[in-house]
Amino acid sequence: MKTKQIFVTGISTEVGKTVASAILTEALEADYWKPIQAGDLDTSDSHKIADFISNSKTVIHKNSYALQTPMSPHAAAEIDGVVIEVDKIVAPKTTNHLVIEGAGGLLVPLNDNDTILDIIDPSHQVVVVSRHYLGSINHTLLTVNYLEERGFKVSIIFSGEEHKTTESIILSKTNAKLIGRIEEEPYFDKNVIKEYADLFRDNL
Repeated sequence: MKTKQIFVTGISTEVGKTVASAILTEALEADYWKPIQAGDLDTSDSHKIADFISNSKTVIHKNSYALQTPMSPHAAAEIDGVVIEVDKIVAPKTTNHLVIEGAGGLLVPLNDNDTILDIIDPSHQVVVVSRHYLGSINHTLLTVNYLEERGFKVSIIFSGEEHKTTESIILSKTNAKLIGRIEEEPYFDKNVIKEYADLFRDNL
């Protein structure tokens, strides 16, 4: 089996990366890894993934850095008295597919020199989660084009209510493949995640 390694990033914070990651993890029965968790350690994104998935194959791997404060990783690390070192962020060994969830957006700083972009391997498929808000077209195009210019294979998941004009202009101005849209659901649980997993699987 040829395994996939998919890195999930977003155009901003709170755009739906964790829900998207859960759907991709369930669709592929993949392993999941959040390299850097900043804040909410008792209800972290890894905990949410565990609550969302229903398959028995997924392994949720330990964070490389688990920081106490819900801030940009470089600032949260400074409060904790540590420096994030990119060479210590090593993907877990697995023979399974792996879904990797970033923190915030693509250029969120990890330290004085490195950003989230610096922990994305050239072999990774990158999924950008885009949610409609005033300015989201600009943020999405900047993110996708920045990745494409660096040779990454990019796909998009739209999150939230449909905005046809926004989505069509983004797709027409990029080479990104559309995986699908996560609607503005009243709640997310194992059943809803599985429904989206079944819907998205053929586009992965």
